[in-house]
Amino acid sequence: MKKNYFYILISLIFVLSATNIMAQEEEEDRPVRRPFESTMLVENQTIMSPWKGELQMIIHHRFGTVENGLSDLYGIYAPSNIRLGLQYGITDDLMIGFGTEKNNKIQELYGKYAVLKQTMSGKVPVSVSVLGNVSIDARNEDVFGEEYESMDRLSYFAQILIARKFNDNLSLLLAPSYSHFNAVDSTWQHDRIGLMAGGRMKITDTMSALFEYHQPFKINPLRDYHNDSEPGIALGIEIGTSTLAFQVFATNYGQIISQKNYVMNKNEFEEEGIMLGFNITVRL
Repeated sequence: MKKNYFYILISLIFVLSATNIMAQEEEEDRPVRRPFESTMLVENQTIMSPWKGELQMIIHHRFGTVENGLSDLYGIYAPSNIRLGLQYGITDDLMIGFGTEKNNKIQELYGKYAVLKQTMSGKVPVSVSVLGNVSIDARNEDVFGEEYESMDRLSYFAQILIARKFNDNLSLLLAPSYSHFNAVDSTWQHDRIGLMAGGRMKITDTMSALFEYHQPFKINPLRDYHNDSEPGIALGIEIGTSTLAFQVFATNYGQIISQKNYVMNKNEFEEEGIMLGFNITVRL
């Protein structure tokens, strides 16, 4: 009888140990927690998406350049650009969004899908998402010249987002991109590729430092004699809560819509080209 109790005890210990090991393995194979605070880094999207059924509102605001100093309070009194957007999580991996921008009256429909998610065990070392948009320029027809066609209003953007959370404080993002405009004036090219590198460094539990650098490239530099796009730089601070992410930053991108910034940016990151701005993401 005592032998039976001993076997039962050994079996129970074995089952509990095996259950604990499996629970630890399952925990380690879960995706890493919040490599970024929101779907936006600064000018670029991150690999983050709303949860299934979650609706988010995003407000983008870019003041004028700081070149006039105190006379217009470093661009705050200057003409500004604004974008309002909504995005929704269809699943935990798939989101769609819509936004409208003030300066060029661009209406943007976009989507993002998580292909891979970095796991706590390191079995999947990086997170990978794909992002795409189609945008409509809703300005008057005369903006597009005499040979106007409705398709001239369309432009497109595609990006692969590759991110890794190295520890609780540091996450980095690398993102190649492709931009296309159906119609441009004679000084710009229809297509451009680019590469963005950025990251987030936590300072406190609720505050982080943000940085971005984007380098545009001509698709055919031997034949492309059109205007060069200036590289994009952004440096900022982010404050995050359970319902809101607030980012304030300096940037030389003022157009907000990615393909506009990447193809047609002429602002250098110096006094006459720097703008202050903020993004607010509200989880509804």
